[in-house]
Amino acid sequence: MQGPRPVVLSGPSGAGKSTLLKKLLKDYENIFGFSVSHTTRQPRPGEVNGKDYHFVTREEMQKEIDAGEFIEHAEFSGNMYGTSKGAVQAVQAQNQICVLDIDIQGVKNIKQTELNPIYISVQPPSIEILEKRLRDRKTETEESLQKRLTAARLDLELSKEPGLFDLVIINDDLEKAYSELKEVLLEEIKKTEESRKS
Repeated sequence: MQGPRPVVLSGPSGAGKSTLLKKLLKDYENIFGFSVSHTTRQPRPGEVNGKDYHFVTREEMQKEIDAGEFIEHAEFSGNMYGTSKGAVQAVQAQNQICVLDIDIQGVKNIKQTELNPIYISVQPPSIEILEKRLRDRKTETEESLQKRLTAARLDLELSKEPGLFDLVIINDDLEKAYSELKEVLLEEIKKTEESRKS
């Protein structure tokens, strides 16, 4: 795959990945591109097919996975999620740094591919703070909240594996977390900006 090194952002739901990403995409408008994941779940209000996710049927997705079209995929709460090769190539074709928002399972799968991204884990200061953030969103049922917390505990445990991530950001202060994120990506940002000029 040609183009800048992709970035894999991982971490439990509620750790603040989306907030950090939004800041990054705002500050470096055309430098980063988001790889649009596929999912078999139903769109939430306001979500747009092809922008938030590629919403597909289980049959369609399974067919493409079997054909080797996916870099990684996982099942969560009865729905399939995954990143297709095409989604990453579409971003790289724009000469952008492709950002992948992926769970820990996906990170381990990508380690088996030749993608060679920068691996970054965004983590909450504690499970208690994570739970409060998720509750404050008011988007979860108690059952799905408990599922997310169980997944988060596992995620945080597995992410301690040495060498799994290039950088672990503990997001207890957004500005500090953001500057850590920018610092590790600066070299790729510069390269991308320079290759645009040439």
